[in-house]
Amino acid sequence: MTKIVDDMLVLPSKMTSISKIETFVQKVTQKYNICDEQYPNILISLTEAVNNAIIHGNNKDEKKEVNIALEKTKEGLCFSVSDQGHGFNPNSIPDPTSPENVECCGGRGVFLMKELCDEIRFKNEGRTVEMYFDI
Repeated sequence: MTKIVDDMLVLPSKMTSISKIETFVQKVTQKYNICDEQYPNILISLTEAVNNAIIHGNNKDEKKEVNIALEKTKEGLCFSVSDQGHGFNPNSIPDPTSPENVECCGGRGVFLMKELCDEIRFKNEGRTVEMYFDI
């Protein structure tokens, strides 16, 4: 069951949950008066993070949840996406722009998040990603 409480969103680990992200980002956009230029960066980054949490973190186990939390900072917003998986080492992800990986299917989510966020941090042994956006 999807739960939205203030600046939090709890999703079951199933692919249909991804459709809830856009509504969440729209509400956040209105609440914090986010500019039109940042909206797609936030939406794409959050979608990628949740997708990775469902597929790679929780292995699509619908008994597990993906938690999204939002914190207002002095500079902007911090979205935290956490799964209940085993974690991963973000430094072990191959560069999707290197010639040997360009034609590979997948492997671009973390790269996109790094490009679109103003700052990104991985915590909790890779089970939580914090994405910062200046607003």
